[in-house]
Amino acid sequence: MKRIAIWSMLILFISSSCKKDDPEPIEYENGTNEYVNNWIYDNLNLYYYWTDDLPNKNIEGQNPEDFFYSLLSNQDRFSWIQSNFKELLNSLQGISKEGGYEYILYNDPDRVNGVVGQIAYIKENSPAESVNLRRGDLFTHINGSILTVDNYSSLLGELKETHSLTIKRFDFDSEEFLTEGDVSITPIQFAENPNFMDTVYSRNGKKIAYYVYNFFAVGTDDDSAAYASEMDVIFEKFKSESVDHLVIDLRYNSGGAERATINLASLIGSNVSDQDIFVKRKYNEGLEQAFIDEYGEESLYRTFVNKAANIGAQLQSPQLTVITSSRTASASELLINGLNPFMDIFIIGDTTVGKNVGSTSFYEENNNENNWGMQPIITKSFNSLNQSDYDLGFYPDIALKDNSLVKLQLGDVNERLLKEALVYLAGSDELSRQKQLKEIPSKDIMSSIERKKLYGIYDIELEN
Repeated sequence: MKRIAIWSMLILFISSSCKKDDPEPIEYENGTNEYVNNWIYDNLNLYYYWTDDLPNKNIEGQNPEDFFYSLLSNQDRFSWIQSNFKELLNSLQGISKEGGYEYILYNDPDRVNGVVGQIAYIKENSPAESVNLRRGDLFTHINGSILTVDNYSSLLGELKETHSLTIKRFDFDSEEFLTEGDVSITPIQFAENPNFMDTVYSRNGKKIAYYVYNFFAVGTDDDSAAYASEMDVIFEKFKSESVDHLVIDLRYNSGGAERATINLASLIGSNVSDQDIFVKRKYNEGLEQAFIDEYGEESLYRTFVNKAANIGAQLQSPQLTVITSSRTASASELLINGLNPFMDIFIIGDTTVGKNVGSTSFYEENNNENNWGMQPIITKSFNSLNQSDYDLGFYPDIALKDNSLVKLQLGDVNERLLKEALVYLAGSDELSRQKQLKEIPSKDIMSSIERKKLYGIYDIELEN
């Protein structure tokens, strides 16, 4: 089981709070479906948020994946399981075998039933960067096969191995897409740094910090605090430059670790300290009472942490402007909800996913006969004002979809969503008036972000 220091609480919980009338424990042969299914059921029975919805225990010989999903509540959109827990843990750190680019698929306006892919962003030091792929590039073919509504799902499976993309790039002088030809990309085991971009703009007497953050993680196995430390340095720079406003771009951020969320919130929040509650957790009735009995009411919430690089006190209203998309989810939404009681937040973009529940990782680290890992929902989150009413997402103050087939690079002051934020906070300037970007809006179908296990994760740690 996950390495969590709550064994004494579990004994209390098992003896007084179990709700299923199970038979006497049976020893199952390690490495069998029955052993894994027993492990799945017993952990869900203890921790699952909707434990009252679990059917009676019947582990049979069913495939563990099928068994897991057969147990889930119809209210649960987010729990998942996979056969290799190490891959699960890697995915939560942004480590996967990939080419180093994220993409969005759109209906191709030039072809009936046609589909076109668009590069959303390129990751630093990745195979995609080495072949000069750029944000905004379109791909019409994968391995020579043209994308259609009928075949795109199967063709996307070929991206896991060496593959070619047929690229078209928009030429801003002629205002048309020009064919660039084929590029070949070989995926590698790649660790993405979530701190994608940071800069400060000076406009009409105001300094506006811009931070692109693509998922929540504090570090990797090699350096467990690398990303959090880098984030602290970024905000030290913002503080030293006396920024007036902060824009955080979360349009590609679909979640991650609560600990990283608290770190970021603690660098932003206005007049917050380690005495202020960032998030309150609600568990199933038995587990929540066991936590209270063993560790007290304070075990149900997490506070901000004191950060020397906090910039909240120097920010002008709205202190935080968030750029969102329909893929902004989970830990990103937790950040908005947790900061809402402490500062003015302005949202530009699209309505977010609406995930106000969290999960944690379960696995048997030292059991070579059970490699399964699961990520079940175990908690619902509330802010310090007991608000958790974003299950339908956060609605933007300025609705603006990032759905044009013509895109500028992230950080360009004329990039559509950033430009809207800069104009809102400080008005227009000569530079932003120079270029009127051509728009080719199209309906999006799906994205690579949604295909990843990391999508929609709000990963918590049970220990204090």
